[in-house]
Amino acid sequence: MRSSLIRDSKGFTLIEIMVVIIILGILAMYVAPKLMGRPEEAKQVRARMDIAALETSLKLYKLDSGIYPGTEQGLLALVQRPEAGVIPKKWRQGGYLEKGKVPKDPWGNDYVYLSPGLKGDFDIISYGADGVPGGENENKDINNWDTE
Repeated sequence: MRSSLIRDSKGFTLIEIMVVIIILGILAMYVAPKLMGRPEEAKQVRARMDIAALETSLKLYKLDSGIYPGTEQGLLALVQRPEAGVIPKKWRQGGYLEKGKVPKDPWGNDYVYLSPGLKGDFDIISYGADGVPGGENENKDINNWDTE
C-alpha cells in the first residue's frame, strides 16, 4: 500500500518546471522594458499620490484646528506647530505627516501651496520636471484640482 501512495503522488516534473520558467522569462523580456521605459510617467503618478496624501493631511489639520494653514505657514504647518499667522488651538503632537517631513515632488522641488487657493480652499501644485508653471509631457503641472 505504501508503494502505491508513492506512485500515485502528483507533482511537477523537472521538464514542466523548466517550461514554466522559460515562459516567465520570455514574458519578462517583453514586459519589463515597457514598464522600465516610463520613468517620467511613474514620477507623475507619484506626484499625484503625494498631493492626495497632502490633501488628506490638510483635512485632518482642519478637523483639529478649524482652518487650513495659510499660504505663509505653508505645508510646513503639517509637521511643525505654526508660530506665525493664525495659530491653531489644537495641533496634533507629532504633526500630520507620517514621516515627519514635507515631501518634495519627484523632481526634487517643493510643492506649491496656496490657501485660500485659486481653485478651492487650498491649492497644491507641482510644476513638473522643469519646475516652472505650464508645460507639457514631463513638464506638465500636476495639481490637486485635476487629480481624481
